[in-house]
Amino acid sequence: MSTRQEKFSGTKEVQAHLALPIDRLAAYMEANVEGYEGPLTVREFKGGQSNPTYQLVTPKQRYVLRRKPPGHLLPSAHQVDREFRVIDALYRAGFPVPRAYALCEDTNVVGTMFYIMEMVDGRILWDLHLPGHTPAERTAIYDAILVTLTDLQKLDYRKIGLEGFSKPNDYIARQIHVWSKGYKSSETSKIPLMDKLMEWLPKNIPPSDEAGVIHGDYRMDNMILHPTEQRVIAVLDWELATLGDPLGDFSYHMAPWVIPAVDERVSSLEGMDLEAMGIPTQAQYIARYCELTGRKEIKHMEFYNAYTAWRLAAIYQGIIKRVKDGTAASSDAPTTTDIVERFAERAWEYVEGKRG
Repeated sequence: MSTRQEKFSGTKEVQAHLALPIDRLAAYMEANVEGYEGPLTVREFKGGQSNPTYQLVTPKQRYVLRRKPPGHLLPSAHQVDREFRVIDALYRAGFPVPRAYALCEDTNVVGTMFYIMEMVDGRILWDLHLPGHTPAERTAIYDAILVTLTDLQKLDYRKIGLEGFSKPNDYIARQIHVWSKGYKSSETSKIPLMDKLMEWLPKNIPPSDEAGVIHGDYRMDNMILHPTEQRVIAVLDWELATLGDPLGDFSYHMAPWVIPAVDERVSSLEGMDLEAMGIPTQAQYIARYCELTGRKEIKHMEFYNAYTAWRLAAIYQGIIKRVKDGTAASSDAPTTTDIVERFAERAWEYVEGKRG
């Protein structure tokens, strides 16, 4: 088993600072979750560094609880109520997500807002290299993930009840504004290249009039694959969901081909013999995406690559700040800014045209 697969798979004892009041939670579930029957035990999932996620176990069924973390939070982050709304809409539309049972906005129950959904049994793959799989299986898995993304992008957000979920236009501009603001509020040391990127990116946004449902963090370890078949049965972690330019989601999904290989904390495909492994190259993946969406090409890919590496740098800075504040959901969260600096350097290489 790979290091990432071992580190992030399964559950563990709930960390003390993330403990839940089981009696109050059980009473809430009794009143609000269809079919619930106690007694209730709670475990914490190993993976994830943003919204703490728990496995709720009863004699007849297992559930998943996602909550806002305790402590000081960025204003636009950890909106589990939005996550609940989009999952509920997508489930009703037939898109592969867990069934959403209940949203609790009363902070007196567990201390922060949370929601409960079904637990879908299958495989969460944490290592992009897919050790233990054949080249043919890797090819099929990557294609299934991409097909699922394009299925999402083909949905009409108005018809599935998500009109008004957010502004549908200026997605990239909004993202740059949000993550710049978040980065500045999480800054633990000065990184000049991040400031240069925050100045360059808003001035070079490609034009777009497309709008669809955006996942916001569409990656392999945010989905569940069928136990034996190479297909996606549930997409998870909709915390960053919104409406906007589909290329924003696709380009961010391309991050493993874009970011540098730092260490086991980061999933990167850099330096791998992708052809021998059965994993598509960046060019092949882009071509397949264009085939599935009816595009001839993707213009301004260098901008999207720079934006992706920069956005990931900003995300990691937020995690580092939460570690410093003692509110990180994962004990494996990074504590130094080396990842932020490396990602910023890679983003600037795309700006300068040093990478394709």
